[in-house]
Amino acid sequence: MSTTPIGSYRLFQKLHPLSLLAQLTSRRATGCLSIFTGVVSWAIYLEDGKLTYASYSDKLFERLDSHLRRLSQQIPALNSATRVQMRLMFETKNEHQSIPNADYQAISWLVNQDYITSVQAASLIDELAKEVLESFLCLKEGSYEFSPENSLNELPKFCRLDLRLLVEQCQKQLRNRQNIQSSIPAGRGSQVLSKTQLQIKIGQKSPISIIFDIPENNKNTQPPVGKKLYTIACIDDSQTVLNSIKHFLDENTFSVVMINDPVKALMQIIRSKPDLILLDVEMPSLDGYELCSLLRKHSAFKNTPIIMVTGRTGFIDRAKAKLVRSSGYLTKPFTQSELLKMVFKHLG
Repeated sequence: MSTTPIGSYRLFQKLHPLSLLAQLTSRRATGCLSIFTGVVSWAIYLEDGKLTYASYSDKLFERLDSHLRRLSQQIPALNSATRVQMRLMFETKNEHQSIPNADYQAISWLVNQDYITSVQAASLIDELAKEVLESFLCLKEGSYEFSPENSLNELPKFCRLDLRLLVEQCQKQLRNRQNIQSSIPAGRGSQVLSKTQLQIKIGQKSPISIIFDIPENNKNTQPPVGKKLYTIACIDDSQTVLNSIKHFLDENTFSVVMINDPVKALMQIIRSKPDLILLDVEMPSLDGYELCSLLRKHSAFKNTPIIMVTGRTGFIDRAKAKLVRSSGYLTKPFTQSELLKMVFKHLG
């Protein structure tokens, strides 16, 4: 099928999402529609007027993780360890280090690793697209552009969805919410309205929180008799990494102190007196090598095991770690087994 080019738009103006999507569909456009509001952005990928993917920058991986948690009820392989590994690989700390189409690449990785099938990936993309389009349809103003260049071209395609049908489903969902709102008794309307608006704004059907699957045998609150409880300090400005480490370390054996501000880390470490420190290399204000050097100068931490946690694997980086007297080097992404092997090696 031929593609009619529609050029590029970059306007700060009132937006008419329905009209814009209808134009792209009718012209069987191929490319990416990007929408910006100054705080968040949307990206809608099309091929001959069909939707191949839709993404929304706010809480990107929280939304994906929410759908994968639901899928994990039918697919045991999508356990929390798999999802954490995925986020460690594709979720970045800031926009300057961002991976292009990180969420789509994450889905492609799940298929490539046989965690989900192509059909399941298509269903997942369909559900995500509805959330993205719902939030987009509520926009009143912003800027946008359409680029015929499609950055998904190098990645596998899992579906070509009917954009008109998706929009109709989203409109129906939004109308249902409005009807529910209009039936709320007087006096409660304003409170519920604010919640409904918030959920529509972020494109969610319900609030999202990260929940890790904890095995039943790890839920005891008291450590086994005669077994030492080790204190592990984790210093990383990424909450995802901190959560993954805490999840990987059995609460019966480890007490995990999570520190996401490297500048305040020294005082928090002194207070917690950890048996071992896991230290991220790449952090703003103060990198891991500098912090490791500072810790080694403190009498209380001359012999405390300090493990550098990083995505860097080069010889120079490992040499730097040795120069500041780090005890070990753990490369991201890491598995639970790799983390535990490193921890027990230095605690033993």
